Amino acid sequence: MASAKAMAQEEHHFVLKSGHAIPAVGLGTWRAGSDTAHSVETSITEAGYRHVDTAAQYGVEQEVGKGLKAAMEAGINRKDLFVTSKIWCTNLTPERVRPALKNTLKDLQLDYIDLYLIHWPFRLKDGAHQPPEAGEVLEFDMEGVWREMERLVTDGLVKDIGICNFSVTKLNQLLRSVNIPPAVCQMEMHPGWKNDKFCEACKKHGIHVTAYSPLGSSEKNLAHDPVVEKIANTLNKTPGQVLIKWALQRGTSVIPKSTKDERIKENIQVFGWEIPEEDFQVLCSIKDEKRVLTGEELFVNKTHGPYKSASEVWDNED
Repeated sequence: MASAKAMAQEEHHFVLKSGHAIPAVGLGTWRAGSDTAHSVETSITEAGYRHVDTAAQYGVEQEVGKGLKAAMEAGINRKDLFVTSKIWCTNLTPERVRPALKNTLKDLQLDYIDLYLIHWPFRLKDGAHQPPEAGEVLEFDMEGVWREMERLVTDGLVKDIGICNFSVTKLNQLLRSVNIPPAVCQMEMHPGWKNDKFCEACKKHGIHVTAYSPLGSSEKNLAHDPVVEKIANTLNKTPGQVLIKWALQRGTSVIPKSTKDERIKENIQVFGWEIPEEDFQVLCSIKDEKRVLTGEELFVNKTHGPYKSASEVWDNED
């Protein structure tokens, strides 16, 4: 007998605190490159995706905009789509929030977006190096930036606001001063980095979690993990489908990235079946717990700080 939770995951969407629905599977566009417009259009018109995730920093928002436009010209209604973008670290001052969003809207050729996230909770100087040089990681007025994000919701430019790559410490800091709480937190999550502590913190506050990098990464591609392959073979699914389904059965939405049409279609064929509880627990017990995306090259200056290690970026919570 399937548990109520497992049955609930058969829904193709999750309901956010605001009452808006977020589609359970979205198309990620990080490092999507020159195929982005085609991938976005194909995902929507041929594969049935309704959620597209992007960010100013990815450098593909104009391409995403072309893909969205083509899909809408093919008859898809804007109100049926869910578009997420993110504000980059160089724009994390109150006076830059609205211009940053306006720029994103222009590139996406949209009047509003469904979800706007703080990409990382760190402010960088314009033109910051990777890794940053002394003085390039600046003080971040989290409360002031969030106030401006809230105004975007009030003004109808954004339906929901949220966060990305936060530690529990930073989440708690933010929650002390919000009028509109974050609807979504997007985090790296896969069986090799379950991020349980953060998931629990979000659950406690009614914040929905979206998992990025659900297959791990090129350095640790879980689609080639023998445990995952074995379960996939038993279920007659691809390893990618099993990893995406694992994320859904945990109660998170998920944004796998692919530029291959066949893979894009495969990645959303994760409804109408489930991973049996025993196999689900086997996936949960995969060892090698470590983040793939530490933020080290973006924020760590080992000599001058203010963050001298990846652990400090995550408030020593890992």
